[in-house]
Amino acid sequence: MSQRQVLQVFEQYQKARTQFVQMVAELATRPQNIETLQNAGVMSLLRPLLLDVVPTIQQTAALALGRLANYNDDLAEAVVKGDILPQLVYSLAEQNRFYKKAAAFVLRAVGKHSPQLAQAIVDCGALDTLVICLEDFDPGVKEAAAWALGYIARHNAELSQAVVDAGAVPLLVLCIQEPEIALKRIAASALSDISKHSPELAQTVVDAGAIAHLAQMILNPDAKLKRQILSALSQIAKHSVDLAEMVVEAEIFPVVLTCLKDKDEYVKKNASTLIREVAKHTPELSQLIVNAGGVAAVIDCIGSCKGNIRLPGIMMLGYVAAHSENLAMAVIISKGVPQLSVCLSEEPEDHIKAAAAWALGQIGRHTPEHARAVAVTNTLPVLLSLYMSTESSEDLQVKSKKAIKNILQKCTYLPALEPFLYDAPPNILKHVVGQFSKVLPHDSKARRLFVTSGGLKKVQEIRAEPGSLLQEYINSINNCYPEEIVRYYSPGYSDTLLQRVDSYQPLIK
Repeated sequence: MSQRQVLQVFEQYQKARTQFVQMVAELATRPQNIETLQNAGVMSLLRPLLLDVVPTIQQTAALALGRLANYNDDLAEAVVKGDILPQLVYSLAEQNRFYKKAAAFVLRAVGKHSPQLAQAIVDCGALDTLVICLEDFDPGVKEAAAWALGYIARHNAELSQAVVDAGAVPLLVLCIQEPEIALKRIAASALSDISKHSPELAQTVVDAGAIAHLAQMILNPDAKLKRQILSALSQIAKHSVDLAEMVVEAEIFPVVLTCLKDKDEYVKKNASTLIREVAKHTPELSQLIVNAGGVAAVIDCIGSCKGNIRLPGIMMLGYVAAHSENLAMAVIISKGVPQLSVCLSEEPEDHIKAAAAWALGQIGRHTPEHARAVAVTNTLPVLLSLYMSTESSEDLQVKSKKAIKNILQKCTYLPALEPFLYDAPPNILKHVVGQFSKVLPHDSKARRLFVTSGGLKKVQEIRAEPGSLLQEYINSINNCYPEEIVRYYSPGYSDTLLQRVDSYQPLIK
C-alpha cells in the first residue's frame, strides 16, 4: 500500500469521525431521536472521541454529550457512569476555548438534574477548573463556566458552599461588571443561586461587594438581565433584617419601583418579590417603602397583571399591613383593599386566593375602621364561601377562616355582619353574634334596625349551649330590648299567642 493510499485511509477515517459526531450532535437537538441514540449505545461511542487528535471532533463530541445529558437524568447518569467526567475536567484545563465551552456545557447539563449528579461533578474535581475558566479571556468560556457553577449551587446549601469554597464568588462579581450582557445575566443568576440557601451564603456574596454592582443595573434596558438582578437582590434580602438593610442602603428605592411598570411580566414579578422580601422584616423597612410610594406602585402592578405574577405583590401588602395600624391604613388609603378583593374573587388558583385572603385579614385585624374598610367591599361573603366550599384547598380554607375571624373580631359595621347570621357555621357565628353584642348596647339606631331587618328574630332561633360564650352573647343582645319584644320574636311565640286566643273566654254581656 502506497503512502498516498495510507493517507487516503486516514482522511476517510477522519472524515467519518467528523461526520459521525456532527450527525449525533444534530440528532441530539430533537427529542424524538434521544431514545434511539441511547439504545444504540452512542455514549460509549462518543467517549473516545473526547480524546481525538482533531480538536473539532473533540468539541463536537462534547457538544453532543451535553445535548444528550441535558435531555434527562438517565442520560446524565450515563455520562457519570461512563467515566466521562474526569476526561472532561482534564480537557477543560488543557484545551482551546471552543472545547472549554463545550465541556462546561456538559458539566452544566449533568449537574442541573439532581443534587446527586451535581455532587458527582464536585467529586471529580470540576469546581476548581470551572473557577479558573471564570478568568478566561473569552467571555463565552466565562459564561459557560458561570452557568455550570450556578446549576450546581442551586440544589442545596452544601453544594452552594462547595462553589463558594472553590473561590467562585469574587470572580462572579467581576463577571457582572463585564460588558457582555449574556455574561452579566448568567453571573447574576449564579450569585442568586448561591445566595438563596442561607444567611451565611448570602453574606459571602455581600462581602464580595455584589450588592452595589447589582443595584446599579436595576435600570438596565435588557429585561432578562433585570430579572436576574432583581432575583439576586431578593435572595440576599430575604434572610435577615441586616441583609435587607444592606440592600436598601444601595439606594434601590425608588428606582426599583419603575420595574413594576416594565413590559416584561417576570421583571414585574421579581421586582414585587424584592419589595416583599424587604417589607416583611420590620415596620421601619415597610415604612421606608410606603414613603417611597411603594405600596401604591405595587397595588397598580397587581391591577395590571394576572396569576402568579400578582402573588408576591399580594403578599407584600399583607406583610406591610401586618406590622402596624398605620401601615395597614397606608394600604387602605392607597386603595389596596378593592384590588385584593378582585384577586380573591377572580383568580382561579387557590394559592393566590389564599394569599389574598391572608392579606385582607392582616389589613382588617387592627381596628373597627380597618375592619370596616374590608367589610364594605363585600369581601366577607366571598371569604365565607371559600371557607365553606369543599372544592377549596385546605390552605385556602384555613386562610379564609383566619381572615374572617380577624376581621369579624374588629368589625362594628353591622350591615356587613348581618348576612352571617343566616349563612355562617357555628364556629364563625359565635364571632358574629359577639360583635352584635358589643355594638347594640351603645347604638339605638342600630338596635331598631336590627329588629326591622329580622336580625333579632334570627338570634332567637340560634341554639346555644347553656353557659357557653355564644349564649352569653345572645343574652347581651336580648338585654338591649324590652322583654316582650324578645318574647315576640322568639320561636313558638305565635303558637303561644294562638293558644291564648283558643283558651280566651270573651266576656259576654
